[in-house]
Amino acid sequence: MLKNITHVRGFTCWGAHMGIKSKRRDLALIYSEVPASAAAVFTKNVVCAEPVKLSRKHIKNGKAQAFVINSGNANACTGKKGMEGAVAMANTTAKELKIPVESVLVASTGLIGEPFPTEKVLNGIRESVTKLSSREIAGSLAANAILTTDTFAKEGFTSFKVDGIEINMGGIAKGSGMIHPNMGTMLAFIVSDIAITPKLLDEALRTAVDKSFNMITVDGDTSTNDMVGIMCNGKAGNEEITEKDANYDLFLANLEKLCSHLAKLIISDGEGSTKLIEYRTEGAKTEEDARKVVRTVSNSNLVKTAIFGSDPNWGRIIAAAGRAGVDFDPEQLDLYIGTKMNNLIPVLEKSQPIDGIRKKLDKVMESSNIIILIDLNQGKSEAVGWGSDFSYEYVRINAEYTT
Repeated sequence: MLKNITHVRGFTCWGAHMGIKSKRRDLALIYSEVPASAAAVFTKNVVCAEPVKLSRKHIKNGKAQAFVINSGNANACTGKKGMEGAVAMANTTAKELKIPVESVLVASTGLIGEPFPTEKVLNGIRESVTKLSSREIAGSLAANAILTTDTFAKEGFTSFKVDGIEINMGGIAKGSGMIHPNMGTMLAFIVSDIAITPKLLDEALRTAVDKSFNMITVDGDTSTNDMVGIMCNGKAGNEEITEKDANYDLFLANLEKLCSHLAKLIISDGEGSTKLIEYRTEGAKTEEDARKVVRTVSNSNLVKTAIFGSDPNWGRIIAAAGRAGVDFDPEQLDLYIGTKMNNLIPVLEKSQPIDGIRKKLDKVMESSNIIILIDLNQGKSEAVGWGSDFSYEYVRINAEYTT
């Protein structure tokens, strides 16, 4: 079994079945033995779930000791009773673990607008506290307990050394549909045993999220519940990172790697998806320009459907890039499509089509992994993002979501 969040010093977890879902586990608890530096980012949707509202308050002091997550019910658009349920989740977790209630971050995922099953959730919390474990299976149970329409659990782990001390970092995520994070329904929870100040941790998380979770799309919908949270408890014993030095850069690089890994797992499990597409923009004037092009092209339904149909209709890619709100000279644009970065097929050079290109692209478009590279030739900035195709199955899943 691959390493997971249980291989991070000082963390235990569990995943329980409490009955919101008929068969699958639906309550996850992740606990740090000691108070941890913490940070979180949330959905920018103005319609947000009750746990998002509560966790935004709790994270303000930059400390946390527990994540508690239920699946099967989003606890969104549930009014006063929904907030009471979110508060009860935090209070019960704090009481059972004997930690301050402000140290508990809560999250929910599932159907919007359904009454929140507070008692079932609280019973699941009480059960999970008694079963907290550092065994590998406990990490996998927690990863499975946060899933909704996902078809597989999403886990990741990385390790590196800071001043000769091994640092461990692991994470779990969920997401399959309603994915277009803007900080979809996507959740991710990361833990590390590194010592770092809350301020720097917050900045690192936001940077990593912008380059990973905020660069993926399945369907262009930003959820009411999106959340990425991280706890770093310092159990590795390194000297606390207090400034942006080489150790901070190393931590950030590994955090970005882990977030990108989890983000790509989400896209590979996109509802009804048959293909994973990597979108790259190079030669932009600014990194923000590059990101805008990536996000606009990757979120185009016309691009998604063409890729699903293995149709080499590259005109849709160029049209989407042109409406990204980025100022560039279309006569300087290059386009490449392929399955590997070292073997991309040139489609356009300085906006001029390459002869006979559609036939060359036929085989490429049938692949389950496709790379689309747009070079604006306007500067030195670049960006990368990931998306899925748009299939008949996606429509069926979401047409029948509540039935």
